Amino acid sequence: MITYNDVLTRLRRLIGNDHLILVVLAMVVGTLAGGAVIAFREAISFIQLMLYGSGSERLFASAHTLAWWQILFTPAAGGMVVGLMVHFGLPKKRPEGVADVIEASALHGGRMSSRVGLMAALISAVSVGAGASVGREGPAVHLGASLSGWIGRRLNLSRSQTRTLLGCGVAAAVAASFNAPIAGTLFASEVVIGHYALRAFAPIVIASVAGTALSRAWFGDFPAFALAETPLASFWEFPVFVVLGLMSGAVAIIFMHSIVLAQRLGGITPLPLWLKPAVAGLVVGLTGLAFPQVLGVGYGVTENALLVQLSLAMLLAIAVAKIFATAVSIGWGFGGGVFSPSLVIGALTGGAFGIAVTNLFPEYSSGPAAYTLVGMGAVAAAVLGAPISTTLIIFEMTGDYALMLGVMVAVVISSEITEQVYGRSFFSLQLKQRGIDLRGGFEAEILATIRVSEVLANNSELVSPDVGLPDLRVMLQNSRIGEIYVVRDDGALFGTITLADLSDVAFDKTLDDLLCAGDVARTQPQVLCEDDDLESALALLAETEDDRIAVVENRSAMLFRGYVTHADVMAAYNKALLNTRHEEHGA
Repeated sequence: MITYNDVLTRLRRLIGNDHLILVVLAMVVGTLAGGAVIAFREAISFIQLMLYGSGSERLFASAHTLAWWQILFTPAAGGMVVGLMVHFGLPKKRPEGVADVIEASALHGGRMSSRVGLMAALISAVSVGAGASVGREGPAVHLGASLSGWIGRRLNLSRSQTRTLLGCGVAAAVAASFNAPIAGTLFASEVVIGHYALRAFAPIVIASVAGTALSRAWFGDFPAFALAETPLASFWEFPVFVVLGLMSGAVAIIFMHSIVLAQRLGGITPLPLWLKPAVAGLVVGLTGLAFPQVLGVGYGVTENALLVQLSLAMLLAIAVAKIFATAVSIGWGFGGGVFSPSLVIGALTGGAFGIAVTNLFPEYSSGPAAYTLVGMGAVAAAVLGAPISTTLIIFEMTGDYALMLGVMVAVVISSEITEQVYGRSFFSLQLKQRGIDLRGGFEAEILATIRVSEVLANNSELVSPDVGLPDLRVMLQNSRIGEIYVVRDDGALFGTITLADLSDVAFDKTLDDLLCAGDVARTQPQVLCEDDDLESALALLAETEDDRIAVVENRSAMLFRGYVTHADVMAAYNKALLNTRHEEHGA
């Protein structure tokens, strides 16, 4: 029989259960991130309504009612505002997005600044609202992650808990943006967390559901694109889907490389950083005069492609214009993401391919709409480096699961081609440009998350440069580590001494009064800084073939702080590895 005291005991256990607390926090974060995404989308609509007279995501549909100067100069004016906001509001002097979230998760334990997140979201809202050819989903992800990372920091959660909460914010943001709770869950695990951790999965699911519920209550529960079901006409189409996958991979590479080229051009152009978005806006406005479909997120032209309302030539022309406009927008400083543009470009690519295939083999084709859907998934998956979640996003956005096998084939082919030729994703490319390479996978991420200061040994044996040889001999004979550190009076490291350094003078007593520690020390030794990570420490230990490396505060002042050993680095790595495995398996 269960007594009242038994119930109280169990309640106390539940209240003190870290995992239960994380689940509750996940619900809070999911609701908060979902609400933030709603506010973000409404801000875009409001800005667009003020500037263009229409708050719809299908902006080009009302382009014929706008004056030519409105299309030409509105993006430029928005770019001027964005440039000033970035210059005065963001410490890194650039818009932030999904790559920053991945960096925070991999290297900073999920901690992010809420102030930067809110400012970045406002900059992106102005960018999209002014007609820049960028996406709104990336900034939404960054906003949700910033808020969840801020909560984790304020509550002083552990690194593992904060990363999980970061994943919750990402999942809720994706789910609220696309009305796609399953895809939101998998995107957070696949792209941001980097693994499908069992202990993290339940909170991420709850956050995704909370974000979706709030979004559906506000915007309604219906697919982003309404289209008739497009079943697979014949299994002979699978080789054609493979070809479309190859083509989509090539288009994804061209798209990403176009952005890189635009960034390089922007980097060498002698203009102030705050002025470059305005120039980009003028270029986008000029492009919009000929192809208004490039303005904003571009979901209107995606719907046109799905409904087969555009000719082959028009699909190809808009695809080229969209790649160009997006490259200029992102490369020259507008805030925004690549998700929407990659979906639009994929739809245009797939639609053009589908028209060609249907004209050549009408009896074996599922129709242009089917290939439009497959192209959307294939290009977006290759750009985002997220084949699983992108596939699900496509189905949840359209409500059409009939072509699942075809989409999966093309997605796998395009993702593999892109990874082998260009890199895993646009986000990994951005991180690589910052000197961050996460291709070593989850083990390399662990090494990069631990600072040298966390494994620092401070039981060092110190001497000043004027200590005599007799004292050095005694100290080295009794040394626990076989090495003495020579430190100046101001605390700066002068050098190191081992028994091997005294081999030439060890038994020559005539030198005892002539030489001191400063004379026999190895000066300018290889050192590590407290803020260096264990990946750098292991590399330096391997390079010097030493068992230990001195640690200083920084390489300019050289203030001595201690040392690290190979054994301590490996012990810290193994401990972190076990903790992560514990998180994954929920043990």
